Amino acid sequence: MRKRTQQTLLEQMRISDVEINNRMELLNLDKASLSQLTRYKQIIEENVDAIVDEFYSKQTEIDEISLLIGDADTLSRLSTAQRRYVIDLFAGHYDSEYVNNRLRIGMVHKRIGVEPKLYLSAVRSLEEIIVTTLRRALGDSDQLSETLVILNKLIYFDITLVFDTYIDSLVGEIETAKKRTELYAKSLEEKVAERTRQLEEQAKMDSLTHTYNQRAMKELLRRELTMAKRRKTKLSLLYFDIDNFKEINDTYGHIKGDEVLKAIGQILTHCLRETDIPCRYGGDEFCVVLPECQIADANEICERLLEAFHAKYPDFHLSIGMVETGPDEYFDEEQLIKKGDEKMYLAKKESGSQVRY
Repeated sequence: MRKRTQQTLLEQMRISDVEINNRMELLNLDKASLSQLTRYKQIIEENVDAIVDEFYSKQTEIDEISLLIGDADTLSRLSTAQRRYVIDLFAGHYDSEYVNNRLRIGMVHKRIGVEPKLYLSAVRSLEEIIVTTLRRALGDSDQLSETLVILNKLIYFDITLVFDTYIDSLVGEIETAKKRTELYAKSLEEKVAERTRQLEEQAKMDSLTHTYNQRAMKELLRRELTMAKRRKTKLSLLYFDIDNFKEINDTYGHIKGDEVLKAIGQILTHCLRETDIPCRYGGDEFCVVLPECQIADANEICERLLEAFHAKYPDFHLSIGMVETGPDEYFDEEQLIKKGDEKMYLAKKESGSQVRY
């Protein structure tokens, strides 16, 4: 389909020759009656400058129209177009080109902001000037009176075309505004969805360590256990805390304690696999869900974790409990957490950082 700018106004508004003929029939305008207008073509051509000058003299007395015209150059261009329009009324050619020119007149008036009431007033004024000119040249006669009726119908025909362009333009503006609104609404929906996703994600995360919180951890552990059962794979869980964390807070202050917790979150991010799920279970207690991971591999992860932690805090220690489940029998999430907790307390009974499984 061709772009709108590649189409004539006739094409844009889908006005065919059949439609033009139907409109003229509704006004009882046929070729025979319209041909009567050509009898006065010469008179009109001889007086067209005077007609247009008088027309714009009256129009520019109206403040609203004077402001719309704006300057001498615009007035000159409008006067040229108006001369052509007046002559076309009596030229005898009322085909698709004539109609397209009428539509263009309507489009120009709409674009420069001429309100319908001002356009109707201007057309009425122009018709009166033309009628006066013809009567001045020919006097009153039955033939002239009949021709003026035809002229009035033709001008009315033109008005309907002009108003079609007003309506089409308004519909276009509405469609454009609708598209903009739809795009804005879609953009807003996407932003709301993204913000909702962020808020949901934040609701799952521990703000201090940027690991999952306890509620999210249980949901994720339940999901991973279901997947492990389906795949018949092993799953391991690490449960650990910081030894004597209360003494760290009491000795060094809570700021130091928070720093250590944050560091653990960062260390977990670097030490774990992409599929592993680090969580802050509460206080200084952490859990790590290790999908498709057996104890031996989990132990290697613990070693990396301890190495990184001792490199940063050589005087502090972690106690880690490890538990494995599957592939023949599986603990549920509560059992797995409880067993991990028990293993951690066994590790805590020994000095220094320890791992028990």
